[in-house]
Amino acid sequence: MLPKASNMFDIDKIIEKYYNKDSDLYTTLMTHSTQVMNKALEIAENKKELMLDTNFIAEAAMLHDIGIFKCYAPRIHCVGAHHYIEHGYLGADLLRAEGMPRHALVCERHTGVGLSREMIAKGKLPLPDRDMLPQSLEEQLICYADKFYSKTKLNETHQVDAIRKELARFGQYQVMIFDKWHAFFE
Repeated sequence: MLPKASNMFDIDKIIEKYYNKDSDLYTTLMTHSTQVMNKALEIAENKKELMLDTNFIAEAAMLHDIGIFKCYAPRIHCVGAHHYIEHGYLGADLLRAEGMPRHALVCERHTGVGLSREMIAKGKLPLPDRDMLPQSLEEQLICYADKFYSKTKLNETHQVDAIRKELARFGQYQVMIFDKWHAFFE
């Protein structure tokens, strides 16, 4: 259970509104999100000079994948109707409805190292026609931390070289952004 942050969002309650606590999907979501949160908070602790909003980081990291239940990805127990790549904006829509627009941006902008409008159009991705690139340092940090963990192999931490190799499948731009974040945050 997360402590309530200064803005008093009950993150557990929000997650439990959409996920059955006794389901494999809930376990997958919570394990992955906790890993991402812990990595992001560890970096924030080591980079105090950045004056990052750690309450927000904790909340947003736990919520960044809240939209996965709406997608079809049976390997991680998701049986929804949407393509998995849509989970970011679908989660963002949920969080906007919950009155959490800042948290929604993290959901929307964490896929890969973010997706530009041009990348979405070029790839003919089933996503809204807008830029979905992390802007704030907190958004970038959560997106960066997310790359180290998978929902299919919950007990593994990805190494930097493996992350770079995976991102390279989507173009050198993705690798360049990850490398920039790695140099900045580590």
